[in-house]
Amino acid sequence: MSRLQIITSSSRETEELGAKIGSFLQPGSFLALRGELGGGKTCLTRGVVAAVAPQSAHVVASPTYAIMNCYPGDTPVYHFDFYRLTGDDDIVELGFEEYFYGNGVCVAEWSERISDLMPCDVVTVLLERRNDDERLITLTGSGIKSDAVLAHLAKIV
Repeated sequence: MSRLQIITSSSRETEELGAKIGSFLQPGSFLALRGELGGGKTCLTRGVVAAVAPQSAHVVASPTYAIMNCYPGDTPVYHFDFYRLTGDDDIVELGFEEYFYGNGVCVAEWSERISDLMPCDVVTVLLERRNDDERLITLTGSGIKSDAVLAHLAKIV
């Protein structure tokens, strides 16, 4: 397990960090986002989509009411927001777990609500507000693929 901490000072920097993370993701990667409301999860996701599926970056929005947004590209990005769901049973009932093991990149906001269904190898991203603009972002890898993402990221941040 590897760990990396980064401080961003604006939403633009948070989005740029997302793009850097996205540049190292492969099909089948899973980002588990955690943090309070307004913490920057969707902003970071916008950057990930800009790197993975750039033709869709302009349409990234929080999927709170849709639960999932799909951003097409050579590698599609599946952006989930599990804020309104109560647990694993809701995810299974909706059939979302099939995306978790597919050929796209999954980005899951409020991922702590699906802990038993997540793949074993994920990059967990905790976004903590330090003030209106500044975020402490802690990335943790839990396997070979996610640790490799963090190793590559550590070289450029």
